[in-house]
Amino acid sequence: VRRSGQNEDHLTPTDGGKKLQIRTTRPNVDFGHTTTISVQIKFAPMRPPRLQSSNMQCRTRPNGAVPGEPVKTDKNSRRGNWGNQIEFILTSVGYAVGLGNVWRFPYLCYRNGGGAFMFPYFIMLVFCGIPLFFLELSFGQFASQGCLGVWRISPMFKGVGYGMMVVSTYIGIYYNVVICIAFYYFFSSMTNLLPWTYCNNPWNTPTCNGVVTPTGINNTLANVTRSLVTGAAEVAVEVVNKTKRTSPSEEYWKHYVLKISDDIGNFGEVRLPILGCLAVSWVVVFLCLIRGVKSSGKVVYFTATFPYVVLTILFIRGITLEGAVTGIKYYLTPQWHKILDAKVWGDAASQIFYSLGCAWGGLITMASYNKFHNNCYRDSIIISITNCATSVYAGFVIFSILGFMAHHLNVDVSEVADHGPGLAFVAYPEALTLLPISPLWSLLFFFMLILLGLGTQFCLLETLVTAIVDEIGTDWIIRNKTVVTGGVAIVGFLLGVPLTTQAGIYWLLLMDNYAASFSLVIISCIMCICIMYVYGHKKYFKDVEMMLGFPPPIFFRVCWRFVSPIIISFILIFTVIQYKPITYNDYVYPGWSLAIGFLMAMSSVTCIPIYALYKISKSEGTTFLERLKNSCKADIKWGPALSEHRIGHYAAPVSEGEVEVRPLKEELKEKEDEKRDEISLTIQGSNGSTAHNTTPSA
Repeated sequence: VRRSGQNEDHLTPTDGGKKLQIRTTRPNVDFGHTTTISVQIKFAPMRPPRLQSSNMQCRTRPNGAVPGEPVKTDKNSRRGNWGNQIEFILTSVGYAVGLGNVWRFPYLCYRNGGGAFMFPYFIMLVFCGIPLFFLELSFGQFASQGCLGVWRISPMFKGVGYGMMVVSTYIGIYYNVVICIAFYYFFSSMTNLLPWTYCNNPWNTPTCNGVVTPTGINNTLANVTRSLVTGAAEVAVEVVNKTKRTSPSEEYWKHYVLKISDDIGNFGEVRLPILGCLAVSWVVVFLCLIRGVKSSGKVVYFTATFPYVVLTILFIRGITLEGAVTGIKYYLTPQWHKILDAKVWGDAASQIFYSLGCAWGGLITMASYNKFHNNCYRDSIIISITNCATSVYAGFVIFSILGFMAHHLNVDVSEVADHGPGLAFVAYPEALTLLPISPLWSLLFFFMLILLGLGTQFCLLETLVTAIVDEIGTDWIIRNKTVVTGGVAIVGFLLGVPLTTQAGIYWLLLMDNYAASFSLVIISCIMCICIMYVYGHKKYFKDVEMMLGFPPPIFFRVCWRFVSPIIISFILIFTVIQYKPITYNDYVYPGWSLAIGFLMAMSSVTCIPIYALYKISKSEGTTFLERLKNSCKADIKWGPALSEHRIGHYAAPVSEGEVEVRPLKEELKEKEDEKRDEISLTIQGSNGSTAHNTTPSA
């Protein structure tokens, strides 16, 4: 029994040890032949035979398979695989569905024409989102390598992988800080009264104006107040419009949780409660990844599914509130004239691109743990559609509550709508104070945010760890992957400490706006060009066909080569044209901080030309063009990781490190020597007698 591209020798005791069967296989280019040698062993029955392994050399089959039985495995025992395909799908859903689905998409939808925004959004999903998602999944699955190892496809472009690592590092640092703040609010909600309900706290200012009247107030005064509000509604609305209202949730966020400083350069003190929650967040992430995908694959059964339970609970509660229909109408009412606005299409393309997590390296990493013949084409469609459907569903949850709050305050929905941290930690928490049993709804909401964040954070950390382990590739580093995971988690925690200071929110938003903005678009565009035009689209289509059993559909072939790169270029141009310096409420960032932001953005992109020049200088060749051509050629190790999958032009007659290669003359000389020598196998019995068999049968 031979495995493609390998010579194998098997030693198997049979018949209770009385026979020793040696099977050796030598594959040929056109056909194979098998030589079997059987040796009859006689021994004293007083003691079982002991084979002296030092006298005979053999090679055993993996997995303890019996010789003569074909072995076909799809598991990478050295590197590891997902326990089953559900684990991969849930992990990828948890990675793609993050905080942006809750706090960014609903805001973009109502700002860009409500229901009309859905049209360009789904157009971009079909022509850009799903094709890029499928491309990255197939890329990682085919090579079974992380975001660095896959660039054996064209070593000169390995800088793209380093750029992905830099981006994932930036995002992983500040993303876990957002999760830790959600942890803080979650713990703060474990009380009978939410601390941001009233304006009678030490951190409140005279401009604070709550939406809930404190209990225990004199009934007569309450009736008089209610009559005044009812009788002078127009005056009240005018006062609200002319005077900026500061909510207790906003003051709790700024003056108590953050104790925000007046400038990005004024770090102030470290907020110890947030620092403690940051430590908790990193410990949770580490424990869930302590065994790599084997442990995280089990955790995602809960972290990827329970947010949908919470969303459904909040949705049912929201639509039963007065004013919820108004909020949902505000969210969905189409404004068709905005479809002609280029900004709407730009926002749709950008949201699809960033929401799916393209060019972060996470998709390649997660797919690298798939079995080789997994149908990643099917998975890419399921995960992409699930991600976008979740965004739309979250919009109903958010705007039903905001509509209720706007109705309570007698203002327009646009007055209370917000996005980003402002929605998660100010607007929505304030709306929750209007509900009965508000601590319960607050616990559910922030628990949902924690789970959504953790699902993405798992993949960000695993991306970095996998890239390091695959790059080093030694047995020690593979066995001690947990040590690498712990080291990366500790470094991530230490780098996140500055974001827990009083100026931390300024730095968090700076990283969010610059670290993963246009750099991701450039990385994704170069990846498409490398695979389709440098490596060659025909070769890649054959690779995918060898892996899946069918070629990529013609729609995806056209998108990979033409449509998706054009849309990515459009996103890049749109990002540059629409660029505005970052602000936070009324605070304008100084020029030096914006320069740091651009340096963060460029740090990931500059990895590409720097490594390309390095690789060209190290490549063989006498001229620059020869070095350039050799540096672009696929590495000899490029292709499927397991030998049984290396068929066609990937099949090699000998696997390096597994089979000894000797000249033909040496083998012929050895055969002549064997004819002159006896094949003798000696076994000593318990009584000291020996048995010899000098007549082997072949």
